[in-house]
This record gives sequence, C-alpha cells and structure tokens, in this order.
Amino acid sequence: MPYLILGVYLLVTLLTGLVGYRQRQDTPDDYFLAGRNVSPWVLFMTLIATNFSAFTFLGFSGEGYRVGLSFYPMMAFGTALVAIAFFLIGDKVWHLGQTHGFITPAELIGERFRSPVLKRVFLAVMVIFTLPYLTLQPIGAGYLLESVTNGQIPYFVGATGLTAVIVAYVFVGGMRSVAFTDVLQGCLMFVLMFVALGTIAHHLGGFAAANQAAYDLKPELLSRQGVDQFFTPRKWFSFMCLWFLSVPMFPQIFMRFYTPKTPKALQTSAILYPLVTVTLFICPVSIGMWGHIPFPELTGKAADQIFPMMLAEYTPDWLAALVMVGAIAAFMSTLDSQLLALSSMITRDIYVSSLRPNASLQEQTFVGRILIVILAIIGLAIAFNPPDTIAAIATQAFTGLAVLFPTVIAALYFPRASALSCILSICVGEALVIGFQLQWIPEALAFGFLPVVPVVALSTLIIVIGSQIMLSRSSAL
Repeated sequence: MPYLILGVYLLVTLLTGLVGYRQRQDTPDDYFLAGRNVSPWVLFMTLIATNFSAFTFLGFSGEGYRVGLSFYPMMAFGTALVAIAFFLIGDKVWHLGQTHGFITPAELIGERFRSPVLKRVFLAVMVIFTLPYLTLQPIGAGYLLESVTNGQIPYFVGATGLTAVIVAYVFVGGMRSVAFTDVLQGCLMFVLMFVALGTIAHHLGGFAAANQAAYDLKPELLSRQGVDQFFTPRKWFSFMCLWFLSVPMFPQIFMRFYTPKTPKALQTSAILYPLVTVTLFICPVSIGMWGHIPFPELTGKAADQIFPMMLAEYTPDWLAALVMVGAIAAFMSTLDSQLLALSSMITRDIYVSSLRPNASLQEQTFVGRILIVILAIIGLAIAFNPPDTIAAIATQAFTGLAVLFPTVIAALYFPRASALSCILSICVGEALVIGFQLQWIPEALAFGFLPVVPVVALSTLIIVIGSQIMLSRSSAL
C-alpha cells in the first residue's frame, strides 16, 4: 500500500508538471518566472508550498519534542510577520521587475547600485547559504521514505529517487511546472497535516488527554519557556527577527515577487499567509511534543524522526503512507523552487553576465536546465551524511541570508546608500556569522540573543554610517 500511494502521487505530480511543460515558451522570462503572469491564488499557494518544507514537518516536530509546545507560538507568529515583508519588499520588487525586466535578485541589486562587485557578493551569499537549506529537502525525504517502508527503501536511495522526480519536471517545465505542482502539493500538505494531528490525537484519547499525558511525563513541555528554559525573552525576540529578516531573502521567495500579473496578488498573499501559519504549525509541534508518550528517550538528530515514528505507532499503514505523501509534497515543493531559483541566478548573473553576454534566449534556458541537475547532485552529496539537526541547519542558513536584508532595504528605500557600504555590510556580517558558527566569537558577545540580532544590527549600522561618510565626501568635493 505505501508503494501504491507513493507511486500514484509521483505520477500525478509528473503529469501536473507536464501541464506546465506544454504551456511553456522557450524564453528566460517564461522558464524562470512563468511569464510574469501568475494569478493571486497560484501565487499564494506557491509561496506557501515553497516556504513550508522539511523544516515544517520534521524540524518543527523535532523541536516540539526537544523544546515543547512553546515552539508553536514562536514559529506561528514569527513566520506570520513575514507577511509584512510582502508589502515592504515585494511590492517595490514587482514594480522594478516590470520596469527593468529583472529575473534574479542580484540583477536588481547590481542595477540599483551600479556595482558589479556588490552584485557578485550578493549572489555568492544567496547561493552559499541556500545550499544547506536545499539539502534539508532530500534529508527529510530520505527519512520519511525509510520510515514508511520500514527500511525497505534506504535513506539515501529514497532521497535520490525523489530528487530525480523533481529534477525531471523542473527540467522540462520550469516555473510553470513548479507553480502548478505547488498548488497540488500545498493542498495535500495542508489537508494531510490535519489528518495526522486528528488521527494521532484520537489514538491518545483526544487532545486534552494527550496534552495531559505529556504534561505528566514532563511538565516543562507545556511551559512558556519550554524544556530547560529554552526561550528567554531575548531568544524569543531573536527568533521573531530571524524569520522576518531571512524568509524574503530566500532566492525562491524573492523571485516570486517578480512573477504575479499585478501587485494585488502579493497583497492577497500577505493577508492570507498569517492565517495559514497560525493554523498549520500547531500540528507538527503537538505531534512532536506527544512523542514523549511512546518514545521518551530520543536525543539529538533522532528527535527529527519523531513525526514518521508517531505515524507508524498510531496510524494504519495506508494512512501513514498517505500522510507521508503530504510531507513529501512539502519537501518537493521547496526543493523544486530552490533548484530553479539557484539555476536562474547562476545562469543570468554568472554565465550571461560574465561569460556569454550574447547568449541566446534558448541557450540561457538550456544552461539553466543543466545547472538544475548539477545543483541537485550537490544537494544530495551534502545530504549523504547529514551534519546536524534539521533545526540547527535551518537556523544557520537563515542567519546567513538575513545579513542581506539591510542591503535590500537600502536598495529599495534609500537612494543615497552607497555600494561600498553595502559590500562592507555583507562581508562583515557574514564573517560574524561564520565566527559565531565556528565558535571563534564567544557566544557571550551575542548578549543573550541569537547571533542574527547583533549581526544584522551591525550590518545595518555599517550601511548607515558608511553611506553618510560617502555622502559627506561627495559634498565636500
């Protein structure tokens, strides 16, 4: 039964992707941005499906197990704040994209500051820090397939197989195929997550009984601070900042700001987006917290597999397989967008900009397709031996991307900001991110916050002071 359900899902996904292939036109605008003609409903679904990934299913449930129920409001309301960025950043990016024909984020930054160096620095950071997040998707897919088939499909075989399916439909159909499959995958993810929550709660005697059982085992699971006082006020504030600053810097999200037919589509998404985060995120966190009832002694990366373990424990095989399909849909809808976004950036910002400025439209599309395959292989290579917990990988990747936020705001709202100050802002910020990550910089220097807070604060200060100095020198001359 699991093989039948999975096979039907993958077949339907491929057929949906072929719809995009049949409607495609062989141009970069169409292949990378679906012809800038995406409707409000499709844009909303593709934003949801793209942003909710392996971290949503496995990472949230793993943190629900490790931290407790307090992880839910932090994620739900913190992620809901991203909707503000849709207004703050998305609307201006859309108008600039329509005016100048931008396809990638770095094209906008390079044109705004007239700086090829800043353009390449911005591109490099986006690629480097998106790759770890991309890797989470095959990791999650491998975990789930291994669990749902009782080990008959080994972890890396499952990760490779699902990645191959994604590469197939993105390769042929581009953004149109990604958008169409995202609608299917977003609906599956949303419905089946609630099915999983309801079924597991039923087998535990209902929601109240399940929460009481978890509380009896470990009262901290339902405390405001979480297990081991995880959430201090400063750490809570840090996570709120992290999602707001980093999510619009995901290249797959940033590029979607170019795709709608009108800016009203972005406004619709901004209104609906918080409603989804507040309702959906309670599911994986609760399931993870309840995992202490049958599995009380999980530690480290083992907790990231609590979601499939709970399904195997409390649901019949066919239902577990069906819910796993919803989780796999979340992974696939993020990975396909990441592959397409990164391939378009490397094609436009390196191949065309520096190597083949006269490359034809068909040649650009062909190079983008080849890069999709190469990037998928790189992601699988990193996923072969996962280096850390899913939450830890995501937090590190998000912090690196958040450093770009001040530069984007400067580009959109402050015409007197200088390219040099933005370059220094990014370079100093990323040096600090690496320093904190490798523990070269003492944790105490974050003053109780996550590194993202002092790092982005300093990056912003560099742009403000640096631009003022450059302006003063220009006035003096």
